Amino acid sequence: MISSVKHTPFSASTDFLPKKRFLTPTLKFSPLPIIQNSIFNNKFSSEKPLHISSTQNLTFSPKEQQKELKTQCNAYEADRSRPLDINIEVLDEQARFEAAQRLKIGIYFATWWALNVVFNIYNKKVLNAFPYPWLTSTLSLACGSLMMLVSWATRIAEAPKTDLEFWKSLFPVAVAHTIGHVAATVSMSKVAVSFTHIIKSGEPAFSVLVSRFLFGETLPMPVYMSLLPIIGGCALAAVTELNFNMIGFMGAMISNLAFVFRNIFSKKGMKGKSVGGMNYYACLSMMSLLILTPFAIAVEGPQMWAAGWQKAIAQIGPNFVWWVAAQSIFYHLYNQVSYMSLDQISPLTFSIGNTMKRISVIVSSIIIFHTPVQPVNALGAAIAILGTFIYSQKIFPPFGFVLPTWLYGDKRPAEQPFNLL
Repeated sequence: MISSVKHTPFSASTDFLPKKRFLTPTLKFSPLPIIQNSIFNNKFSSEKPLHISSTQNLTFSPKEQQKELKTQCNAYEADRSRPLDINIEVLDEQARFEAAQRLKIGIYFATWWALNVVFNIYNKKVLNAFPYPWLTSTLSLACGSLMMLVSWATRIAEAPKTDLEFWKSLFPVAVAHTIGHVAATVSMSKVAVSFTHIIKSGEPAFSVLVSRFLFGETLPMPVYMSLLPIIGGCALAAVTELNFNMIGFMGAMISNLAFVFRNIFSKKGMKGKSVGGMNYYACLSMMSLLILTPFAIAVEGPQMWAAGWQKAIAQIGPNFVWWVAAQSIFYHLYNQVSYMSLDQISPLTFSIGNTMKRISVIVSSIIIFHTPVQPVNALGAAIAILGTFIYSQKIFPPFGFVLPTWLYGDKRPAEQPFNLL
């Protein structure tokens, strides 16, 4: 229907008209009765012609249009929905970040455990065919040192800035690290891998005893109580071990004590030093290599190595060379991943991860090497591992307790090296 326009004295008000409709000369009405009635409030009927006296009142100034636009933007639904969308975006961003961090930590842990399991398997294979732990330990440190030197030369990793004072403070740390590394390798050459790691799970007991008797520091009673299952479990596992060997047992015990002193020297001597993480361990490996090499030559010697090497090649074949290379490479890699993970997680999380690492090594070595295990021996191992887990819950700050002052020093705990072997 076409509406006619006549000049009559009637003056139409613009309050009830849709303003945007009059920008064109042709008037259109909604075909829906509901919309039509709601707009015109039943004052007009589409069946009658519309008479407009003047078109001057149908024009709108820019201010009125802007005012109408502002009124529409300030609607209740728009104001309430905008901050809600922002909050949702912030929460989604935070959730994505936390998920990425958990995934990153999970990858670190999975890689750490896998590399450690592979190292222990190849290390035991090498020691079974080539029972010279001093040379095996030397090759592990030499391989890691060579890998880091190549990384620094090719700028894959940034070389650390060190001075003479740094190397002086690193020397006692390297001595303790060398003793602990060799002692652990000697232990694995005499007993099963699982037994060595069961005994090494008792390191927290050495840490607490050293802090108590050498430094006179007293820890809360729950910490001492958490040592009882560690000591009891290790003792039960040692007594019931079918292939018990005193040299292997003492090697693991000496390794525990050496690594405790390594941590002591590291915290006391490295205060204020900027070298940490991968580069710290690389420098530690290089100095340990210089310390260990003359002792390895004196204890075993090239003649014994040559004879043992020929015998191993004759028994195993060319694969023996791969075993030696693999145990050396994986030893360095799993330690590097361990130090990298320390920058991403708390000491409590690292301690729990270290406990789980020992469980994975013990179980995998028993399966691969078909190690005979008695139920009582397995119970002792489980008690010792459980005690180590309880100790980690009691000793770390999130649970209300603090470590000995020598163990952390002034640095953040995550920046300090732990027992990684």
